Amino acid sequence: MELHQLPSSAAVNHFSPRERGIKRPPLSAISHHTSFSAMDSSLYKKSTTSRGLAYNYYFSKPAAGKPTLLFLHGFPSTSYDWRHQVAFFQSRSYGIIVPDLLGYGGTDKPSDPALYAVTLIAKDVVDVLDSEGISDSVIAVGHDWGSKVASRLANLYADRFVAFAFFAVSYVAPNPILPYDTLKEHVKKAFGREVFGYWSFFSDEDAVALCEKNFDSFFSLLFANDSSLWVPNVTETGATRAWIESNKHTDIASYLSEEEIKNHKHALLSNGLAGPFTWYKVLTSTVDLEDSKTIPQEKYPVSKPTFFGACKQDVVAMAPVGQATMQQFCSNAVIKEYDAAHWVILEAKDQVNSDLAAWVEEVSK
Repeated sequence: MELHQLPSSAAVNHFSPRERGIKRPPLSAISHHTSFSAMDSSLYKKSTTSRGLAYNYYFSKPAAGKPTLLFLHGFPSTSYDWRHQVAFFQSRSYGIIVPDLLGYGGTDKPSDPALYAVTLIAKDVVDVLDSEGISDSVIAVGHDWGSKVASRLANLYADRFVAFAFFAVSYVAPNPILPYDTLKEHVKKAFGREVFGYWSFFSDEDAVALCEKNFDSFFSLLFANDSSLWVPNVTETGATRAWIESNKHTDIASYLSEEEIKNHKHALLSNGLAGPFTWYKVLTSTVDLEDSKTIPQEKYPVSKPTFFGACKQDVVAMAPVGQATMQQFCSNAVIKEYDAAHWVILEAKDQVNSDLAAWVEEVSK
């Protein structure tokens, strides 16, 4: 659940999807992929980055002539979020590399927010690629916070990548100017409501203990079957705290099986929420502002091919904002709209796989 792009006046208008010459295979051609087992645990590896942090990641080598897809997850997630895409693309002989990002899963979990500056995490990811000898023919694919990491890869390491794809959260330009409170007010003025109120709670010192104590309440809200619940219970300052303190529950999204819910919960609870919540301290402190200042403005535009999967039902990473951002910064963008909420890679997995496969094939020619 991450969005850090100040909306322009164009963002409040509704856009039509753009698809430039992408020929998608029919859904019937991939219908047998609607059910996937968990990712093969034997394909997980460990690597220590240049700053001494151990990363856990899933890796499968590509067949000759195939690119490697780098999948980057968001909050509150692990590499397991990408299981449907991994199964789909691995069966088609693409290379696959999926790290647990810093603070998650089997990767190290430092407590200092400064260590979570996104340019540093982007360098960690490059170090992981280097550990496998992957120096080119890579396509980065991000969802949520993973889109922000992919954005920094596009800013700072574009020569290492063929293309960049973003789901739910679009390309995220650096923000060296607006602190959190100012950003919140700008967004509220533009949309008539708050959007990022939950950042405050996730940054509070007692948030980890409270969410771990009432974990089922926390989980049901973030993966709610009724995504409109996010407007009164997530986006407004204080609302997420009130929900979890009251230990409220709602139905979990129907696209998650009981086994998947169990796996998600185990991955988060067994490793704790302190690491994941530290990503929000980066936003509400000065860490992200200072980190953004290290990126030259000429690096903001992205000329490599990009793909944006915009989610029409996402009330945080709003599709019009993401579309406007892509149009502003990404000169070679394909934009596809999904009638889905934030967890599009899970909710609309077949369509996502179909669209992403067609685009990957196109940009890999």
